[in-house]
Amino acid sequence: MTHDPVAEAFAALQETRPLAGRRILILVENLPLPFDRRVWQEARTLTAAGAEVEVICPKGRGFEADHEVLEGVRIHRHPLPVDASGALGYVREYGAALFHQARLAQEIYAERPFDTVQACNPPDLLFLIARLFRRRGVRFIFDHHDICPELYEAKFGKRDLFWRLMGRLERASFAAADVSLATNESYARIARERGGMAAEDVFVVRSGPDAGRLRPSAPNPDWRKGRDHLIGYVGVMGDQEGLDLLLESARILCLEQGRSVQFALVGGGPALEGLQAQAEAMGLADHVTFAGRAPDTELFEVLSTADVCVNPDRVNPMNDLSTMNKIMEYMAFERPIVQFEVTEGRVSAGEASLYAAPNDPADMAAKLAQLLEDAPARARMGAFGRRRVVEELGWERQIEPLIAAYLRAAEKSAAAGSGAGTGTAGAGAARAPAWQRGWELGRERL
Repeated sequence: MTHDPVAEAFAALQETRPLAGRRILILVENLPLPFDRRVWQEARTLTAAGAEVEVICPKGRGFEADHEVLEGVRIHRHPLPVDASGALGYVREYGAALFHQARLAQEIYAERPFDTVQACNPPDLLFLIARLFRRRGVRFIFDHHDICPELYEAKFGKRDLFWRLMGRLERASFAAADVSLATNESYARIARERGGMAAEDVFVVRSGPDAGRLRPSAPNPDWRKGRDHLIGYVGVMGDQEGLDLLLESARILCLEQGRSVQFALVGGGPALEGLQAQAEAMGLADHVTFAGRAPDTELFEVLSTADVCVNPDRVNPMNDLSTMNKIMEYMAFERPIVQFEVTEGRVSAGEASLYAAPNDPADMAAKLAQLLEDAPARARMGAFGRRRVVEELGWERQIEPLIAAYLRAAEKSAAAGSGAGTGTAGAGAARAPAWQRGWELGRERL
């Protein structure tokens, strides 16, 4: 029988039920559930811990239902404008999301009052929805996915009025939060230093993959298009992802050096059409497969077939301090990695990756060529990455800090002498010490 550490951790949670009686609303703006892997794992974990969980998120291809219940999680989806480009496009997107999420949150509260709102940025506007329910004792947990001032600068290359506004909204989000979740230690430091949060209110919950589910499968040679090697990329197709730099690396490898290499790029986003046009103009159309936003079966095939996986994210303040989900997924699939030298990329991947000079496509091409010519190194690096995910970074290792964050929020609410909503939600707040005892009894099994 296949060992599944996440399933075993969930079984322990279902026995101890440290969040029994909790009613939680999760807000996520940029991806639908269950496509957003981090938020989906959080929702499933909280449900296993005994909480009732509802999620408001946008619709997306393959996830068009207004309302759906999956694995006990109630999902409410709303329409969203097409992928935004330009500052005004983001204002339109975020305005529409804020309207729909506030509307749905009030409808949900009227039927099933919740005691906690967990808001997943970007944007740093969702604290406004949490404030609608603050007087009713509803707690606010800020799930800090992206550092928005740096994200704005990475997208638009400037520090202007909107950049300063991003900083103010970030501070307002931290100020409103009872607890914040950070995806890595760099973000935790920002929460403490820039956000002014107390250390005991900041919890690092990494976007660790479910290694029991993300396993290499049989390679599919069709992705190679008859060539000797496949280089894979999985992620968003946006301006700050550096995919134009990757295409330049592909030009060096395939056209200048004449290597038998195919690239498979999986993902959607606002830059997709422009990248396809760029590849065509560079003479790379036959060497680069743009798979778009693909189902898991295709994504897993690409990762299982690739000889090397690549992360071309530009080195900038945003990417330097951010942990990229694709790095974790590459490691889970035992793929060696090439990426530019970024702080958190090295923290996550360690010896599973080679590191090219910042934003240098020629050096990235050289590092890719180095790995393509060294099968033993690829195997060694892939094994290191998989082992690191299983032993240190997998989702089962993130369950304890996630539950601890919710217990901390309940503890702060009880200390302040406030209830948490009405009905069973308020009754749940009074039972916080019992949850703590149940959690302490069960945590050794995680």
